[in-house]
Amino acid sequence: MKKIEAIVRHYKLEEVKDALTDIGVKGMTVSEIRGFGRQKGHKEQYRGAEYTVDFLPKVKMEIVAADEDVKSVIDTILQTARTGQIGDGKIFVTNLEEAIRIRTGETGAESL
Repeated sequence: MKKIEAIVRHYKLEEVKDALTDIGVKGMTVSEIRGFGRQKGHKEQYRGAEYTVDFLPKVKMEIVAADEDVKSVIDTILQTARTGQIGDGKIFVTNLEEAIRIRTGETGAESL
């Protein structure tokens, strides 16, 4: 199993979620986050004063997938979340040792 963390733009969340549901992803966790990468924020003006917005709002999606499904999940996120502009986000994939469904005690891929 792998844990896939995708950081995407806010307005792409529903589109990515729908595309993942269409390929059979059964669940995900979504968090509103703030951060920066190459974008490094931007400058804004408020009441005549200029200030820098360093941390930009993003959405982090966490998905656990069986090894054989990882490529299709990643490909779906890439195709759906990409705009071609700086700030489209990142995808991180990590090995997941164990998953346990609390209600039933199922482990591994059965718990997904």
